[in-house]
Amino acid sequence: MDLTASSIQAEPPLVDPTSKSASTQGPTEPEETPEFEIRARRGWVAIDFKELMNYRELLYFLIWRDVKVRYKQTVLGAGWAIIQPVMNVIIQTVIFGTVAGFASKLPEELKTRHIPYSLFNYAGILPWMLFATGCTAGGTSLMTQQNLLTKIYFPRLFVPTCVVGAALLDMAISFGVFFVMMACYGIVPPWTVISIPLLILLTALAASGMAYLLSALTVTYRDFRFLLPFMVSTWQFLSPVGYPLDPHRQWIRWLLRLNPLYGIINAYRSALLGQHWDYIGLAMSIGEVTVILLFGMYYFKKTERRFADLA
Repeated sequence: MDLTASSIQAEPPLVDPTSKSASTQGPTEPEETPEFEIRARRGWVAIDFKELMNYRELLYFLIWRDVKVRYKQTVLGAGWAIIQPVMNVIIQTVIFGTVAGFASKLPEELKTRHIPYSLFNYAGILPWMLFATGCTAGGTSLMTQQNLLTKIYFPRLFVPTCVVGAALLDMAISFGVFFVMMACYGIVPPWTVISIPLLILLTALAASGMAYLLSALTVTYRDFRFLLPFMVSTWQFLSPVGYPLDPHRQWIRWLLRLNPLYGIINAYRSALLGQHWDYIGLAMSIGEVTVILLFGMYYFKKTERRFADLA
């Protein structure tokens, strides 16, 4: 029998009774999209530490950029990190050590070890330069980075933090010069030198806290940047950077302990040169640095929403 194409009837396809065909499903329902609810953060300060960790690579590149910009197209390059502290030591040794006679008023434990005044002075300049950089360069960091603030979002705390991070490299170079000077004088540092990393961390936290506070104030009040050089120079004279204290005048010691750098500078000299430890002054400095850091972060985050408009 001859079968033609017209006489062949196709059997209906098998249909699963549990499945729904496209004709019976009706119009497709839109897929559910996630909803995000933005709320104001609660608490005394809205700091997203998880966000800071996620952007940690950006902080590294900002620090590296500041380092390259600082020494790019310069005659001496990184040599400025050596010249600046060395010149401060020479000038202060002549003025305070020779003219003012502070070289003969060093503590007895330093005289016993034959510590020269230049090393005494240098040990105080090491933390001071890091702190001063946080106050000056960190205090004006938001104004110098205003183009970056208005174009892209990133954690604003990184702007003053990268200034302190870049200054740590200068401090490392200065430490190298300091240990070379100790070797030239034939002085071996005491075992307490192992506490230097903790003291550097304490100094960096103090510099960061002041950088957060002063950068926010400088953006809010434009004339505040003219006050920074005067404030830093006055703070240096109020800190025992270039002069020893008279042990018979304890009231001066208690008064200077209100300065957070007093305990830090003395701790550097104790760790590097074997000076007597002032544990009370160091404990007070730790408490004062904690207050400065927390208050600086609080004020920074409180005024952060206005940076793009004011910078």
